Amino acid sequence: MDTENTPLSAGYHDVAPNMLATIVTCLEMTARPAPRANPPTDGLTVERWHSPSLNDYRALYRRVGEDWLWVSRAVMADDALLAIIGDPAVEIYAMMRDGERLGLLELDFREAGQCELSFFGLDQSLIGAGAGRILMNVAIEKAWEKPIQRFWVHTCHLDHPAALAFYQRSGFKPYKRMVEIFEDPRQTGKLRADAAQHFPILKSE
Repeated sequence: MDTENTPLSAGYHDVAPNMLATIVTCLEMTARPAPRANPPTDGLTVERWHSPSLNDYRALYRRVGEDWLWVSRAVMADDALLAIIGDPAVEIYAMMRDGERLGLLELDFREAGQCELSFFGLDQSLIGAGAGRILMNVAIEKAWEKPIQRFWVHTCHLDHPAALAFYQRSGFKPYKRMVEIFEDPRQTGKLRADAAQHFPILKSE
């Protein structure tokens, strides 16, 4: 992800009806934070997911991310996605219950000395029930097992409204803000037309 961009000038900037604009906040931690206790697990486990198939990976990616307008991995070319999820420097974990995948955690160690929390998401049924803390504790543990100096993540205002505060409670500190403009995937059929109802579609007349 490129975080070096030309700053926007002050004022209002029109966004085309077929496009979305979102505020992206980048956060980082430069030392392992004090541990936080897990809530009751209620049968949930977090397991390393070795060599997921494209179909299985995208199914979970959509399950946890479609209503927050996650689109990048849903439309990425197969060979490009396989190169990422098959890279030994990328670790993928699934939150499981009774053999069903209900959460996605992806840690990217491809840049020396750093770990990016690339994806972190839960099925809607788990949000607000403590599952996020369980998954984040695994993320922090696994990231800082490696010789890194920085663990970072980005989120945006299209994500769950509690996401930014959750990352901060977990020990991440905001350091940069950006605006991202991208094509609305609901208008192109790349995501369900009724996804992310909290963020309305604008259509040209």
